[in-house]
Amino acid sequence: MSYLGWNSCGEITSLYFCIYLYISKSSLLAFAISCLWLHDSEKVQKDLQFAIFCFYLCFTQRSNFIGIGVVKGSSYTVPVLEFPASSAVLRRRKREWVIPPIRTPENDRGPFPKHIEAKMVYSISGEGADLDPKGLFTVNRNNGSLYVTRALDREAKDKYVENLSCLYLTWFIIVVFMTVTATDADDPNTDNADIRYSILSQSPQEPVPAMFTINPVTGVIRVNTAGLDREVIIITHTFPKPLILLGCRDMQGEGRVGTGTAVITVTDSNDKAPKFEKTSYSVSIPENKVGAVVVKMPVTYGDEPQSPAWTAKFRIINGNSGGCFAVNTGPSKQEGIITTVKPLDFEQNSKFTLLVVAENDVPFAKPLTTSTTAVTVNVLDVNEAPVFDPEEQIISKPEDVAVGSELTVYTATDPDTARTQKVTYRVGSDPAGWVSVDGETGLVKVSSPMDRESPFVKDDIYKALILAMDDDPVPATGTGTLVIELKDVNDNAPTIEEREIRVCNKQSAPVLLSVMDEDGPGFAAPYRVELLGDKIWCFFGVETGIRLTLKTALQQGDYSIDLRVYDNLSFYQDSTILASVCDCTGDKVHCPPQSLSPDLVYYCTAE
Repeated sequence: MSYLGWNSCGEITSLYFCIYLYISKSSLLAFAISCLWLHDSEKVQKDLQFAIFCFYLCFTQRSNFIGIGVVKGSSYTVPVLEFPASSAVLRRRKREWVIPPIRTPENDRGPFPKHIEAKMVYSISGEGADLDPKGLFTVNRNNGSLYVTRALDREAKDKYVENLSCLYLTWFIIVVFMTVTATDADDPNTDNADIRYSILSQSPQEPVPAMFTINPVTGVIRVNTAGLDREVIIITHTFPKPLILLGCRDMQGEGRVGTGTAVITVTDSNDKAPKFEKTSYSVSIPENKVGAVVVKMPVTYGDEPQSPAWTAKFRIINGNSGGCFAVNTGPSKQEGIITTVKPLDFEQNSKFTLLVVAENDVPFAKPLTTSTTAVTVNVLDVNEAPVFDPEEQIISKPEDVAVGSELTVYTATDPDTARTQKVTYRVGSDPAGWVSVDGETGLVKVSSPMDRESPFVKDDIYKALILAMDDDPVPATGTGTLVIELKDVNDNAPTIEEREIRVCNKQSAPVLLSVMDEDGPGFAAPYRVELLGDKIWCFFGVETGIRLTLKTALQQGDYSIDLRVYDNLSFYQDSTILASVCDCTGDKVHCPPQSLSPDLVYYCTAE
């Protein structure tokens, strides 16, 4: 047996009240408080013995029942509390106050020792707390200290049973939102004006009847427990604001009563997660479309409309590994819209299953479970055009390749593997008309002579488009580009660009004749010239032409010059130049009118 006892009064002539508090049944820790009430107003005893504060406190699963006894007398013997000694015999273990797990991250870098947040909040209920007489006992919410707010009377009541609760909070905010004040016209220095406050009723009663509490002395109203829900109040009840009927009594709560009403506006916080109207969607969309709307997913809210907590945002959290889809918030801010950002291919993947989560633009006010929906996207097969491989085929041929020669086989494949279709070919674009294609095999041939110097050739490149068509009821056509690099051959003789010249017949200045050859390097300059006919002209070749000079004086008149010009491979062409010889000197060419014949007589008549 174990014993705990005390004598708290001793030899004192005044009236003592010894208050002892004990924990019912299987206590591990009980506590007793002894206090003194001075009844003798003529003389205060100075030699006082104060009670010894001894306590055992027992935690049950959620609360402790505390018995408060009020005793009277100058030599009262406090009873001895007896507890059975431990025994080896197995006994049923009483429920204990279970503290929820406290989370802390692994591999934390400190510094150590490091404080771990674990908020404990205490409350008391029962007689003298939230039941009549209310406000007699209070508890410090933060440290669990118990207080009595006024003097007790044993003859009126000698025992109070309280329920002491402790709540472990991972998220809790004590909200003080209002202070009420009552006035009393009586003398403020007497109990007649000593006012105590209380809450008489609460409307509505949800989520708990004691949602609010008021300090009986200061009039401070605060939220008493978590769970205040603006949306529940508005949806469940016709009035949008909670009402609290307040009472105030003078005489320290025992006198006359006055009442008042506190109207509480519960402002919105982001405590409601957006919720999809449907938990799953099944949609179909044709392949190959980019920017197509796949599905619109509306959500519902409990938060205040048009507030930041009301605007949804969406994320695809699974099933979009290829990045083919994107999700955005619609104009109404109440729906997510999935679109395609890459072409879908039925032959590669005919079905996608996307998992989409709905969130808010602003963080949640407390941990919430987010809503998700599954979107099954069925890709529809469409008739796709045959595809050339490569899309641009390059070949190189000499420009003088013979008509009817084979250039290449250029074919396409049908990507619709689930269909059996035949592909045929034809020429789509052939500006010079040089090629033809076999409709069955895709064999491309030369249909007419090709010319590298043709205006249809740019930088030695000629392009023709070849078409491939399937035989679907609604045929699809694919296009391939045939690029022909034409190699130059010496198929053009050099020519003289100038066809007329003028020179003086005395001390004639050389005339530069330009030579043009449409062939490329290797088949043109340097040029060689041969004079055909009379040798009255001399000449010599330069890089880009011929310098021609009159070496024999001639009478003024027109003369023909026949020249044969060779390229560097002796491919030649004859050119005829008309030379006007003038009666002048040097490079200042001027042809005066020729003298009239003396045998001719000219007459002038007036009109």
